[in-house]
This record gives sequence, structure tokens and C-alpha cells, in this order.
Amino acid sequence: MSVRPAVSSPADCLPAAPNRILLAEDDLDVGRYLEISLGVEGFEIVRATDGRSAVATAVAQPPDLVVLDIGMPGMDGVAVCQELRRDPRTSAVPIIILTARIQKTDKLLGLEAGADDYVTKPFDPAELVARIRGALRRTRQLRDVSPLTGLPGNIAIFRQLEHLLSGAGPDFALLHADLDNFKAFNDHYGFAAGDGVIRATASLLTSSLEDLPDTPRFAGHVGGDDFVLVTPAPDAERLADRIIPTFDDMIAQHYEGADVRQGHISVASRRGGTREFPLMTISIGIVKSTPCRFRAPAEMASVASDMKNVAKEMGGSSWCLDRRAAPPPRAAPGT
Repeated sequence: MSVRPAVSSPADCLPAAPNRILLAEDDLDVGRYLEISLGVEGFEIVRATDGRSAVATAVAQPPDLVVLDIGMPGMDGVAVCQELRRDPRTSAVPIIILTARIQKTDKLLGLEAGADDYVTKPFDPAELVARIRGALRRTRQLRDVSPLTGLPGNIAIFRQLEHLLSGAGPDFALLHADLDNFKAFNDHYGFAAGDGVIRATASLLTSSLEDLPDTPRFAGHVGGDDFVLVTPAPDAERLADRIIPTFDDMIAQHYEGADVRQGHISVASRRGGTREFPLMTISIGIVKSTPCRFRAPAEMASVASDMKNVAKEMGGSSWCLDRRAAPPPRAAPGT
């Protein structure tokens, strides 16, 4: 009996992409020195020389890690750190602050703003590299980031829901978003095109959270073509209303013009012949936390998934809100 060798995809044959480091440092000499030192270690370096450009660069293309000088003029490193932690697109990116300040309170300000670690100037480049590698390793282990979208995955999603359900904060909403007819698109246009749709959807969903005035704001990639969003409860329906037309406009750009004009694609059936599938739509299920209703993340996620399935039955891009009231609390034994 002969054994066929395993066939690798082209992606399997490519070396792993270097980790992308955003270096925010206003001192040009120090910045150039760090750029060379980190580049020699195999990192891809993107430079920013002030706080506002650091935020804009990170949001436009989230890096794997940020090395941030805390003493920049104007928007300092503490303010940058706070801004990156507020934005769902950069909230999971590890941050190492560089500080020339030796007072303990200065270091605490950076850590309290959301930094993961700090290095005091003057520093040994080897120590900085070791701290960078350690932060990247911890991020991979603890934050469960989807390699396709860069969004937090299942473990991080459930950890976020556990935190919100156990706290005394305001009511929040969980939105479960799922793409309709994605498999047909994948079969027709290929996996690379399908991955492009997933990444574009992730970007659309995280961008949709930008204008929300309050927290929590969280986006996660469950896997495949399923995503979740966490928002303040009063914002959920308005957010879904904003996502749907934006998605419908965006998705048409991923189809060939003839398919858009006819409103469907023809996919070969395994049994012979072809089958027509409409253009992709998005279905969103919404459930809100109410006191004592959900004891565990899985319960809340299950209801959101049920509502997503109801939205699918409505046809087109649509959303459905669970309007059931929380059950009354159980009486204590003997009362």
C-alpha cells in the first residue's frame, strides 16, 4: 500500500510574518537607534514621533505590540495608552512604555493607563527585546487572538462576558453576527476571497463601535463567519441599524459586477447542475443583560445565537432582539 504525502497549502510553505512593532518616540536619535536594534532582531518597525500620529497609526493597522515613550510632548504616552485601550481595534495590543522618569508614581501612571510593562531609560536593548518577546508570548497565550482577524477569540470572549456578568456595572448587550451564504461565496470565489470578506467584516464591526460614547465596547471573532459585539444596552439596536446598510454596501465590492447586477451567484452542485445563492447578508441576534437573568456566559451566548437564527429567517440583512423578561428570582428554601 502506498502512502500519499501530505499536501501543504501555499501559506504553509511561507515563513511566518515578522511581528510588527509600533515605535512611538519623539527623540529622533533614540528612535533610530531602537529601530536598528529591533530590526536586527527580526521585528518589523513602524515609526511615530508624536502621540496623535501613534494613535492614528495603531488604529489604521493595529500592530502586534507598541513601544511607547511616556514623555512625548502634547499627547503624552499615558494619554496614548488610554486611547489605545478604549478603542476595540487596539484594546488587546500589548504596550511597553519607555520612561526616563525614575519616580515610582510615574511608572504606576503608565501601568494604570493600561501598559503591560515598562523599561526605564537608559536601557539595555537586550532587556527591551526580552520584554517584547515576553509580552508577545503572554498575549498569544492569554488573549486567544484570531490569526485571521486579529480579534479576541472564544476564550477571551467568554472571559469578557464573565467579567461583565459578575460585576455591578450597567446593563450591556451581546450581539451575535453571522454571515448568510458565506459558504457558497467561498466555494465560488475561493478561500482567499472568503478570508478577505472575513477580514473586511471584522474591520467594519470594530469600526462600528468607535462612536459609542460609553463602555463596554468589545468585538470578538468566534470563528468562521461568526462574530460578537458587546455594547452598552441602550446602544444595541442603533448599532445594529448602522451595521446592516454599511455591510450591504461593503459586501457588494467583493463580488464581480455581473453577479451584483443579477443579485446571485451560481455554484456547482455536488450532485450535478448548479444552484443559485443570493449575495451575502448579515444576521444579528441581540440579547441584553438584566439583573439575575444569566448566571454564565454560555447562557447569554445561547440566547444571542437563537436570536441570530430568527434574524436569518427574516431574510436579507436583519437583526432580532430578545424581548423576553428575566424570570422572577427563586424564593429561598423555607420561605
